[in-house]
Amino acid sequence: MQPKWLEWAQKLQAIAQNGLTYAEGVYDIERYKQLQAIATEMMATYSNVEHNYILDLFSREVGYATPKVDVRAAIFRDDTILLVKERIDGCWTLPGGWADVGESPSEAVVKEVYEESGYQARAMKLLAVYDRNKQGHPSLPFYVYKLFFHCELIGGSPSSSIETEEVGFFPEGALPKLSLGRVTPAQITRLFQHYRNPDLATDFD
Repeated sequence: MQPKWLEWAQKLQAIAQNGLTYAEGVYDIERYKQLQAIATEMMATYSNVEHNYILDLFSREVGYATPKVDVRAAIFRDDTILLVKERIDGCWTLPGGWADVGESPSEAVVKEVYEESGYQARAMKLLAVYDRNKQGHPSLPFYVYKLFFHCELIGGSPSSSIETEEVGFFPEGALPKLSLGRVTPAQITRLFQHYRNPDLATDFD
C-alpha cells in the first residue's frame, strides 16, 4: 500500500488541477493554486525530490485530472515469459509503457512490444486492470492504472531499442532483477496463473 501522505498529495493535486480548469473567479483560482502548492510541498518533503521539479510536473498537467494508463504485455513461450532490460535502471520488466492519446489500449501495448523488444504481437485478452497504488510499486506523483494484456507473438525478432538493452524469456522460478516501478514479482506470478488457467476472469483493482 502507498503511504497516506502520497494519497493525500495526489488527491490535493487532482482537486487543485480540476479547480484551475473550471474556476473563473480570481480568488478561487488563487485558492486552487495554494492547494497545488501544498500538494507540491508534501510531495517534495516526503519523497526527497526537488520542490521545483514536482511543481513543474504538476503545472504541466491541465484539464480534468484522471489516472494515467500504463499498458504491459504478458507474452509466454514454453512456460517462460518475455522480459526486456531497461537502460534507465538496468532492471527487467514486461514490455510496455504509457498509453498515448489516439491509441486504443491494445494498440498501445502492441506498439510498445515492438518498440521495446523487436517482436510483433497481437493482444489476446485483458488479464488485469490494477490500481498502481495498491500493487506495492515505488511511489509516483500521479495516480496510475496498469493494464496487463496476454499477447501472442506473430513475427519479428529480438532487438534492443533506445529504452531497452536486452530481450529474453525467463521461467517463473528464475526471474532476473525486476524494475519494481514497472512490474512486481507478485504480478508476474499472477500472470503465470492466468497463462496456466486461461479461463480465469480478468483481475481488477
